[in-house]
Amino acid sequence: MARNFLTLADFLDELDVPRSTFFRWKALGQAPRTYKLPNRQIVIRRTDFEAWLSTREESQAA
Repeated sequence: MARNFLTLADFLDELDVPRSTFFRWKALGQAPRTYKLPNRQIVIRRTDFEAWLSTREESQAA
């Protein structure tokens, strides 16, 4: 897979979350945008992942 896409396995490894958590987030509309390829593989554009991750950043406590 091209470096500008993450496979679902890459995403799960990167965040250390189980597959079930990802699909729960997806059902709740809280997962990054995904693309389903003709071979049914789910991939996530790296830029979408990074934008999604930045929206989850907590503000620094004073």
